[in-house]
Amino acid sequence: MLKINPQDALAYHELSPQGKIEVVPTKPVSTQLDLALAYSPGVAEPCKEIAKNPDDVYKYTAKGNLVAVISNGTAVLGLGNIGPAASKPVMEGKGVLFKKFAGIDCFDIEIDAQDPDEFIRIVKALEPTFGGINLEDIKAPECFRIETELREKMNIPLMHDDQHGTAIITSAALLNALEIVGKKIDEIQLVVSGAGAAAVSCLRLYLELGVKLENVVVFDKDGIINPGRTNLADMQMRFATHRPISTMAEALQGADVFLGLSAANVLPPELLLTMADNPIVFALANPDPEISYDLAMSTRPDLIMATGRSDHPNQVNNVLGFPYIFRGALDVRATEINEAMKLAAVHALAELSKEPVPDMVNKAYGDNTLAFGRAYLIPKPLDPRLITTLSPAVAKAAMESGVARRDITDWQAYEDELRARLGVNQKLMNRITSAARSGPRRVVFAEADNYKILKAAQIVRDENIAHPILLGPEDRIKAIAQENNIDLEGCEILDILQNDEKRHEYAELLYQKRQRRGITLYEGKRLMRERNYYAAMMVETGAADACITGFTKDYGKSIVPALQVIGPAEGVSRVASMYIIQNRRGPFFFADTTVNINPTAEELVGIIGLTARAVRFFDTEPRVAAISYSNFGSNSGVLPDKMRTATALAKERYPDLLIDGEMQANVALNPELLREQYGFSPLAERGANTLIFPNVESGNIAYKVLQEIGGAEVIGPILMGMRKPVHILQLGASVREIVNMTAIAVADAQRGGKAL
Repeated sequence: MLKINPQDALAYHELSPQGKIEVVPTKPVSTQLDLALAYSPGVAEPCKEIAKNPDDVYKYTAKGNLVAVISNGTAVLGLGNIGPAASKPVMEGKGVLFKKFAGIDCFDIEIDAQDPDEFIRIVKALEPTFGGINLEDIKAPECFRIETELREKMNIPLMHDDQHGTAIITSAALLNALEIVGKKIDEIQLVVSGAGAAAVSCLRLYLELGVKLENVVVFDKDGIINPGRTNLADMQMRFATHRPISTMAEALQGADVFLGLSAANVLPPELLLTMADNPIVFALANPDPEISYDLAMSTRPDLIMATGRSDHPNQVNNVLGFPYIFRGALDVRATEINEAMKLAAVHALAELSKEPVPDMVNKAYGDNTLAFGRAYLIPKPLDPRLITTLSPAVAKAAMESGVARRDITDWQAYEDELRARLGVNQKLMNRITSAARSGPRRVVFAEADNYKILKAAQIVRDENIAHPILLGPEDRIKAIAQENNIDLEGCEILDILQNDEKRHEYAELLYQKRQRRGITLYEGKRLMRERNYYAAMMVETGAADACITGFTKDYGKSIVPALQVIGPAEGVSRVASMYIIQNRRGPFFFADTTVNINPTAEELVGIIGLTARAVRFFDTEPRVAAISYSNFGSNSGVLPDKMRTATALAKERYPDLLIDGEMQANVALNPELLREQYGFSPLAERGANTLIFPNVESGNIAYKVLQEIGGAEVIGPILMGMRKPVHILQLGASVREIVNMTAIAVADAQRGGKAL
């Protein structure tokens, strides 16, 4: 009879050590014991613990990462009251966005109840199940009462996204638009078309930001909202104007901002002409705005405009807000989403817009010119920085305003967790980047007349990772920067062909180094016209601390100048390269993947030593496996024999290094399989994190397959064994890869001449 240890059952159901922030692991259900722990009888143990302490529901269940999207289908998109069943596709889509952008599990619940009291009763009864409630597509004015009463009665975060999501996104856009045109928020005249849930919530948040109530005029389908109206809710009547006007034409005379949350084509172009200089128009009716984008821009060239459409600039899309707001609220177990949290999201979103746009966002939208300005007021929905910007801001605001039941103290760890929820493990690169920022160095980019290199240079300068030196024709570099909205202020640009004196000096140095290895003074002068040689000589002479190259030339051609000018470190017979493979399981290190075509067993020992040192440089203790198609002598052949010999020699040379081989890659990476089949191996406890390949073919193929179909992020190649830091990019590397390699080069240079 199977006996269950109560502590084992609790450990099985516990999501994470109490107080520690980490990704919830997947639980195994493959044996009789697993089933007994997951359900009867083991499941009784967490039930009893929760009965004693209701807050333990967050410890032993998924409640803390579960949101309900709830609607009664009374105001679905622009379709109106189409009923709960017809609203289900929208609610399911909302659930997909929660999971995709914030890693939040979601149930959609469509309720057949138009009576507010009945709806409130049903939703309140769901509180034990969910960590948060997202109300959706509920018509006004009932939505105001429903949200207000549920917030008062429930003790979990709740938000009607149609109201507050739109308010938060447009508030960020408004702040940035006003900054661009140089207007003060407390002085602007605001005209609003629409008095539904979204419009009222926008206005309430705008007042919090500084808009004056007396400067607001609101219209709905029945005309201007003034004290004489009797058919509106109190929340709408709050914005009744006492000004002696009655028409939209009168209201728009000299107005600074028009906010449309109403219907198509209600703003004629002739009225747009009567607005103040540099007018701001948020025409958010979907799919057709209050005035078409093309008509509006051709009518007023000084206009700043936003719509709800993805085919125009400045799309107001609620996905910029709700996933990250709920993420931050859930992670501190907030009892509500209050005004402080909404305002924190507004300011975080506005500030993120001013940061350089990641290259992956440029690629996604096919536009390299994205930069803060009239056509870029708010970030794009596919910006991966949203979760690490908005969620911490919301969480901090919840803590500071007293509605958090759990504190976050390690914000870097929290950001790592947020990335990991989306399948991105950044812990290793965060450490390297932080180290680089602590003492940025001069990094020379040998191929600077390229958009990606210049974008990376801007980022490493802005983030204080490095001081870029850009080699290339100055006119061309500046033209590329201007074309792509790249700010190079503070970056040194060096056209080597315009610097004869320094070039001749470097040629003489190269001649002295290589005169007995086939390089004449004439040849040295010729080579110094090549940027890779010039950049390497800058590092060699101390004019730069590190070099980044290889973006436009293959690896072999890029590495030769560095080897001839700088050369290997003392005691290193041959350099090698390594890739870092990042996925949910953590970093793995692959060597040699680029430099040594078919090293001997003795040469592999040197590569193993270099790799182990490099892995330790990345704050990881190496667990090394020598990879082949054989497991511990199961096959004979040139490759298995070579890897067995290399392993034996490495154990002699590096007695403190945890290494074993030869073995197949799947065995090396699967500790359970290792323990089951090869329990004698010192790697059996945890498996390997560092793989040494028998030749460059196998290593190169392995990392590229993982990169393309394995969903892994690849960092490298990292050149090991050089006397001074030189790192050679993959051909056509992404901006992110260039930034990562620059941070590694700086951290490498900080070692005081002891390059990787």
